[in-house]
Amino acid sequence: ATENCVCILHNLSYQLEAELPESYAQSIYMQRKNLSSNDKTPGCFGTRSRKVKEKQQDTPLPEEKSNPRGVESLWHSTLIRIYLSLIAKSTRNYTQEASLGALQNLTAGTGPMPFAVAQTVVQKANGLPSIRTMLHVSHPTVRKTAVSLLRNLSRNTSLQSDIAREVLPDLVSILPESVPGSDIGCETTASICYTLYNLTQSSSHNARLLLSADGLPKIITISMNDSNMFSKASRAASVLLYCLWSHTDLHSAYKK
Repeated sequence: ATENCVCILHNLSYQLEAELPESYAQSIYMQRKNLSSNDKTPGCFGTRSRKVKEKQQDTPLPEEKSNPRGVESLWHSTLIRIYLSLIAKSTRNYTQEASLGALQNLTAGTGPMPFAVAQTVVQKANGLPSIRTMLHVSHPTVRKTAVSLLRNLSRNTSLQSDIAREVLPDLVSILPESVPGSDIGCETTASICYTLYNLTQSSSHNARLLLSADGLPKIITISMNDSNMFSKASRAASVLLYCLWSHTDLHSAYKK
């Protein structure tokens, strides 16, 4: 019964932000009037410029209601904590995957709601230890969904230090020595690389953490795999390498 309920909630959370009616979205978000008046995209959550997206990230949700109603329940901190509890305590892979997937859906957008959910997961509910454990399970789809969730969380610049400290060494440890042969393995590897890209793009400290965790040889090997040079994993590893090389203060460390 629990598994069925979580699967239903997982489905309900899919593209939730994009499907909110514009009038409803405007009523629940604060400071909407501060968004760019030049934004001509139809709807409230369409494609926006980088500047507007940054403003959205800084736009907080209203104070949570003690008794949320309707759609508000889907991103309320109470439900987020339930997902994290199921991830930590459930012995069923499908329940864990659905809980991770629901959080992945809720953190997938670019507006205030996904970033508020990310803040709750990382800082208010201390969810990273439970998610980190899922990186090391044997079930490939659970591991893939956990990495995808971390990729979403890592887009939030205010959380990157916490995420790097908690899970960056674990992400490096589960990187394969070469491009995986399976589609799910390749997608998981690509997501790991893009998560590491998010964490290191603006932080030499985090790039040094990756180097200390012996991640560079793996990334180079994945990026140069001739038989899979056009795979998602190889492309993602190449993007990550370019990012790491942009930290000129680490060039001497890379060459050692």
